[in-house]
Amino acid sequence: MDTAKVLDVLNAIGAKIEEQKEYLTELDNVIGDGDHGINMARGFQMVETKLPTLADKDIGTILKTVGMTLVSTVGGSSGPLYGTAFMKAGMTMAGKTEMSLEDFIQCLDVAIEGVKMRGKAVQGEKTMLDAMIPALDAMKAALTPDAAPKTILEIGVGAAWEGVEYTKTIIATKGRASYVGERSIGHQDPGATSFSYILETISNCL
Repeated sequence: MDTAKVLDVLNAIGAKIEEQKEYLTELDNVIGDGDHGINMARGFQMVETKLPTLADKDIGTILKTVGMTLVSTVGGSSGPLYGTAFMKAGMTMAGKTEMSLEDFIQCLDVAIEGVKMRGKAVQGEKTMLDAMIPALDAMKAALTPDAAPKTILEIGVGAAWEGVEYTKTIIATKGRASYVGERSIGHQDPGATSFSYILETISNCL
């Protein structure tokens, strides 16, 4: 992906989050604050207003700007977590105007480390990590010199949605969802769901 394509993808992500805003909020109503979709949509609406000013910037600057925007506009834990993820990815892409599949996987790798650090969370606690980590692992496992990027991303998307399904089976131990304890079983994590929509959108844009 070049800079223009990255901007197109970010616009598409904003549109997908807006489209799924009510559903993400419904998921959060059950085990969280009931504002995940609303907050994410607000953040990406603000991102969309900034994208035209980034057309001549490198990919690192674009991703860092997205991250800082999400931190400043998205409420709850989602802003700091998604903001950190994008900022970490931006640091990896500093000065680059092309993003390869290997670059993308590295971005996801450092984004996950950022989320772990900021959220003080690990896999298996009913968070966005339960979709992010399986997606990364699946893409790494499928990566070969002749692999098509679209195919690798589709494998990652499938693993992410499997991770979302997995969150229905476990008790939440992080964030507001942990307050409902065993009653969180049977409900999927909103953050894992929004991440899966984001990765799916990236794949669909290729």
